[in-house]
Amino acid sequence: MLYPEKLMKIQDELSLYVPDPDLVKPAYESLYAKDATTPFPFWAQIWPSAKAMSSFLKEEPDWIKGKQVLELGAGIGLPSFSMAKYASAMIISDHAVEAVNLIEKNIQHLNLQHVKALCIDWNHFPDNIKAEIVLLSDINYAPDQFESLLLLIRIYLEQGTTIILSTPQRITTPPFLTALQPFINRSITLTVEHMKHTVDIGILILSK
Repeated sequence: MLYPEKLMKIQDELSLYVPDPDLVKPAYESLYAKDATTPFPFWAQIWPSAKAMSSFLKEEPDWIKGKQVLELGAGIGLPSFSMAKYASAMIISDHAVEAVNLIEKNIQHLNLQHVKALCIDWNHFPDNIKAEIVLLSDINYAPDQFESLLLLIRIYLEQGTTIILSTPQRITTPPFLTALQPFINRSITLTVEHMKHTVDIGILILSK
């Protein structure tokens, strides 16, 4: 365990093991001192987009009810865990091994028999993972990843999958969303609290 964890109440009915917010930075600095190639654990906190996605789905659970659900780049996986009881089957995935280990721990903690954790890199995506709903929360932050991510989104849309995307407004956001414009069937903005500030998050429903 690279980042010490603690059990925290995330929502009224949901407690998850998460990296201790007070210990993530010193733990990272210690790891970085030993190996300068150590990536910063961006997965190790719950970002505003995950909060907004979770709020949206709790208001409209029919998107998840009885569906096969896949979350990519999940990090801690708040949207999935907050809605897991409604899905018929669910995969919560991330490319970071530590994140996937924590997802697995929370699956066991919540005794979710129909949910599994997978380590997935969307640049080398397996072709046998089917989903009716794909959740993408704050994944469009690195322009060098856009080509691979847009290709994967289009593949799922061609299969008839509905994609729910939550994103903050960044300088890099407009070009990514422009590429998705033909598939946007609905767009709303939610405001969430994060670290004593309010943040506007866009929720997009994509389908072909």
